[in-house]
Amino acid sequence: MTYLLWIKALHIIAMVTWFAGLFYLPRLFVYHALSEDRLSQERFKIMERKLYYGIMAPGALLTILFGIWLLVGYGWDLYKAALWLHLKLGLVLLLIFFHLYCGYCRKQFLKDKNRHSHVFYRWLNEFPVLILIAVVILAVVKP
Repeated sequence: MTYLLWIKALHIIAMVTWFAGLFYLPRLFVYHALSEDRLSQERFKIMERKLYYGIMAPGALLTILFGIWLLVGYGWDLYKAALWLHLKLGLVLLLIFFHLYCGYCRKQFLKDKNRHSHVFYRWLNEFPVLILIAVVILAVVKP
């Protein structure tokens, strides 16, 4: 079972990588929404693409992969699992939808069809923080 500790460590590393992108991409959207010159807008498009596909997507996929590996390794039974784990998995699912929504917003910027203000993206930037707090409390405290 020692190998599961390595998988857990890799799961946490991937999760930190994923969250780094989830925290930063909406912040880039704030600055992109505020930019008025073409050079800045094009630069933001490049930064957003590299962050989304180079950091966020691999972080998300590895987080999910290692998480599933841990569930299988620990012999998780859907019907016997504690409530905290169901809640955590529900929040992860919500986070996946948030990730995909960020991809949608990125594509809107790419097409120069963004319809949201920088204030919207400032609020959007807070969502992954709330999810992270809840997931860590559920995983550590197991209420």
